[in-house]
Amino acid sequence: MEKFSDTHFRQQFPILKSRVNGHALVYFDNAATTQKPACVIERYQEYYQQSNANVHRASHALSASATADYESARKRVKSLINANAEEEIIWTKGSTESINLVAQSWGRTTLQPGDEIVLSYSEHHANIVPWQIVAKQTGATIKVLPLGKTGQIAIADLEGYIGERTRIVCVGHISNVIGRVNPIKEVIRVAKKHQALTLIDGAQAIAHLKVDVKDLDCDFYVFSAHKMYGPTGIGVLYGKRALLDKMPPYQAGGEMIKTVSFEQTTFNQLPHKFEAGTPNIAGVIAFGSALEFLEQQDHLGLVAYENALTSYCFSELSSIPTLKFLVDEAPDIPLFSFTLPGHHNHDIAAALDSVGIAVRAGHHCTMPLMQYLNVAGCIRLSLSAYNSVQEIDFVIEQLKKLTQTVITGSKLASLSLDNKAASFSSPEIARLTVDDIYSMFAKAKSWDSKHREIMLLGKKQLPMAVENKTPLSLIAGCESHAWLVSDINAAGVYRFQADSEAKVIRGLLAIILAAVDNKTAAEIHAFDMNNYFSDLGLLQHLSPSRGNGVRAIVHKIQQLITE
Repeated sequence: MEKFSDTHFRQQFPILKSRVNGHALVYFDNAATTQKPACVIERYQEYYQQSNANVHRASHALSASATADYESARKRVKSLINANAEEEIIWTKGSTESINLVAQSWGRTTLQPGDEIVLSYSEHHANIVPWQIVAKQTGATIKVLPLGKTGQIAIADLEGYIGERTRIVCVGHISNVIGRVNPIKEVIRVAKKHQALTLIDGAQAIAHLKVDVKDLDCDFYVFSAHKMYGPTGIGVLYGKRALLDKMPPYQAGGEMIKTVSFEQTTFNQLPHKFEAGTPNIAGVIAFGSALEFLEQQDHLGLVAYENALTSYCFSELSSIPTLKFLVDEAPDIPLFSFTLPGHHNHDIAAALDSVGIAVRAGHHCTMPLMQYLNVAGCIRLSLSAYNSVQEIDFVIEQLKKLTQTVITGSKLASLSLDNKAASFSSPEIARLTVDDIYSMFAKAKSWDSKHREIMLLGKKQLPMAVENKTPLSLIAGCESHAWLVSDINAAGVYRFQADSEAKVIRGLLAIILAAVDNKTAAEIHAFDMNNYFSDLGLLQHLSPSRGNGVRAIVHKIQQLITE
């Protein structure tokens, strides 16, 4: 095995040669999903081109070939996590379905009123909501483990939360926000002391740690292929065979049966009992290639390189005076969550995206954790072994610029606006016309210059009066809080006020209001918002969350003019 080379490793990922918004792609959203090496992409296509057939059920060569490759991937997963048997490896769509399978198959048939399910404050929604549902179905209750200052589960509090009523403890190996390894062995030890089962969510750990389920002695372990260079739509549920044997099927259909009659059905053996219907065969086989790819790497060298990236990035982020990490101390994997006071998280993410940097902003599917830490959301940078020190330097440079730069320029720079709240009679920004907007964006050729105009609009938009920011005026579907109110005169002409916590949303609001303000309901209905955004050169650049936000704003306007 050759010594790990970060340059050679990076070269295996075709997408990293891409340019985004005219800049080289810097992909720092690996905690959401990792990019795929060429061997995985090619294997996925090869299956459909050379061996496309259903597995296990046919009597021809194509099926035999597909089945062999499909089961070979299961063997690789068994080896990866050191399971006792291939029958303990269940294919699912991902970590989320794996948790739901255990919650419904084991939890719904086992839990009783008064039983306790123990989670932690750092759990992903996927390890909270399934247990809330099963608790409601069974009468069980949920207890939540607190965290220490470094964001890890507090060992000292385990005995106070895990007790004689505890039936299962479900916690993440590594939080997708904190990036610290939880004291899993100690959690499992205390759970066993009270005869409780354990489910470990390994979605963030599997790409960074050597996982040995025998050594951990957990009852269930779950993870997803797409967070470790594999395809989306494939996940793994590891479960101890004795438990899986007793659990009823999660779904019913083909493959999970032995015999079917209208009088009685008998179920298949493990692992097929939990794999109803035609599976994601191409995904499983391509995942096998991802595992083979990882087996060929110098694991110690890869881990050492990731550790070096972690140390360097933490040090450089710490050099930004206003930056605040969510928890104390450096993370254990290259995952960094922080806020920049005075700058909305979505504004930072949008600005970075304009220069080709992909990061994540928001609550990261951990709303209870955000509430626990008393923050509305944060920026998350998450790196992989294909990232580089040079990319970190570029991101740090951009973050420092964003914290130091005051947006100026364009038509709006000379407007003299005070800090009073807008009213329906307020002039200026909310009263811009479509022609004004077209003129403004005609001069902005690149996406970063268009983004600058959006941010400028957001900066100059007059704030809405606090009393108008009510649950009724809140725009549902915007990840950042945004509000919209309207007024109509005797002639049927509508006036609008809008506001948001994020400047990027405020800017988009200004663009939308220019098209609908001071118009009748018929004129608003007749306006083609999609063409408008396309003509401005914005439609193709809006992220999914921003696009959803625009649709939510337009939907709110439609609601207001039809009430």
